[in-house]
Amino acid sequence: MALECTFSGACGLGNRQQRIASLNDSLRRTGQGGRVVLTVGITGVQADVRADIIAAVARFDRFDKDNDPHGEHDCAVIEVGGKTVIWKVDYYDKSMQFGSEDPADPAVTTRVLTIMLSEEY
Repeated sequence: MALECTFSGACGLGNRQQRIASLNDSLRRTGQGGRVVLTVGITGVQADVRADIIAAVARFDRFDKDNDPHGEHDCAVIEVGGKTVIWKVDYYDKSMQFGSEDPADPAVTTRVLTIMLSEEY
């Protein structure tokens, strides 16, 4: 899928959202293109449950207007092994000090996928 979008934001809103969603999907599915953080709650569950949670996050594709109002594929709540799990993607600058100026541009953005139990939110 080719997207017509410059990283400086000079693109249609739909294309910018598609670019962000694509980058978020890549991180979520492959663990590449950013950092993945597992909270203490996730690291504290049994290894097989933790593996199921990570796999369920990677497989997630049920985005709709209710759970993805901005079309960026940046957050969801799922049920896995009797656990309610929240995953979310945040966008930081490369120094990890501030928010990214342009989440559509991987050259200036560090993506962080956080996977947590709902009670940790």
